Order: sequence, then structure tokens, then C-alpha cells
Amino acid sequence: MINGETDRMNRSGNVGYKAPAVQKAFGLLKLVAESNRGLGTSELAKCLGFSKSTTHGLIQALVKTGALSESPQRKTYFLGPAIVDLAFKSRNYFRVGEKAQPVIEELRDRIGETIFLGVLSRSHGIIVATAEASNPLNISSSPGTTVPLLAGAVGKIFLAGFSDDQVLDIIGEKGLPQFTAHSIVSEAAYLTELSRVRKLGYALDNEEYLPGVKAVAVGLGNLRGLPLALWAVGFAGTMTQDKMPGIIKKIHAASERLKQLLDA
Repeated sequence: MINGETDRMNRSGNVGYKAPAVQKAFGLLKLVAESNRGLGTSELAKCLGFSKSTTHGLIQALVKTGALSESPQRKTYFLGPAIVDLAFKSRNYFRVGEKAQPVIEELRDRIGETIFLGVLSRSHGIIVATAEASNPLNISSSPGTTVPLLAGAVGKIFLAGFSDDQVLDIIGEKGLPQFTAHSIVSEAAYLTELSRVRKLGYALDNEEYLPGVKAVAVGLGNLRGLPLALWAVGFAGTMTQDKMPGIIKKIHAASERLKQLLDA
């Protein structure tokens, strides 16, 4: 069939244009989005009825574009930051913040510091909900505010979910900015810090992003395709060393509640 005939048939609706690769990629993304956990190559191939080689090729292409993210520990896949970028253009994911608001307000009241809930985008964290501390002098940012990917506790908790090679690629592209005198600017030291975060399950910011400001962040994992994190921010004078264990414990407890709430 010549091109002119194909065009006429497509315009008339008699024959729809088909793009098998696009359809397969969309089916794979849909399956990942509907899962409550990361899915591996073999499982995806079986569920979709694709060969492992086809599935592997699709996964690698989607990871490269940022549509999928790979968990380095288990070789499983979640929706990637590029999908978040697209979704946030219509603000759809702010519904997550509305659902989580009562939990983060209760956490704010328990520890007395400002609480943020955020999602990982392609190049930064995006705040989706916040509960400001009641102190007259506090840290505040509204939903929609972005946080640099390599800034403090938030960046650490998100990047701890990437492999070291992926982190080095990001650092190579953006560099390690020195926000304050306490910022980590050595690649080796940053990777060591991420290893510590993975082991302990939380990330600390000891005046690394803003002078005089501390933070504690906990990852919630990928819930319905959203890579989420919960963090508390306060001044160094109130988030003292002796209070940190209690703050970390309360944030972990709140994160478990949020996982159950958002996954329901």
C-alpha cells in the first residue's frame, strides 16, 4: 500500500495507526504503576506475555528516559521521576498531600518542628504537603516548592534509593554544590554517607543546606508509583543532639502510618 493510501485510511478511521513498541511500553508502565511493590524483569515479562529480551529492552529504554527507576538492591523497577514531572504539570499528585495532612500535622505537634512530605522529581524534590511548627520563628515552604536533589537530608534519602553509579552520573551532571561550610562536596564522602543512610533508614542534615538549620528525612518507598519522603526541619538550637533519637523514632512511626494510609 502506498503512503497516500495509508494516510487516507488513517484519517478516515478505517485503520488505526499502531505503534507496538509504544503500546508495550505503556502496558509495562501501567503494570508497574498498579503494583504495590517493585517488579523484576522476569515477573514483568510473565505478566505481560513478552519475551525476557523484549522486556529487558523496554526496561532499559524507560530507565534511560527516567520513566522507570531501578532499585539497586533487588533489581526491581518503579515509576521514575520523569513520570512525576509529567503528572505534576496537572497537580494531580497534590491529592496525596491532602490525604496525608492529618498525619503530618499530628507529627508536627508531637515533635514541635515543621514537617514536609515530598516526592522525587527528575531533578529535585517537590513538597506536596507541609505542617508548620507553631513557634513564631520557624521553617516554612508551601506545597509546590522544590528542593535541590543534592541538598541535605531530602536529597540523601531519595538518592539512597539509587545505585552508586546512578548517583555518580547525577553528581557528574550537576556537581556537589557547597551550600554551607558543612556541605559534603567530596564524591567519595557523599557515597559513604548514602551507604550509611541505606543502613540506618534515615538521613540527617546537620546545617548542610541552610546555615543554622537541621533536618531528618525518612523514605516511604514507592507508593502507587510515587517515590515519597517525610522530613522534619528546624533550627539547630531546637533540634539538639539529645532530641534526635526521639525525633527519628516519631518520624519512622508516622511514615509507617502514611504507608498504610496512602496504600489503602
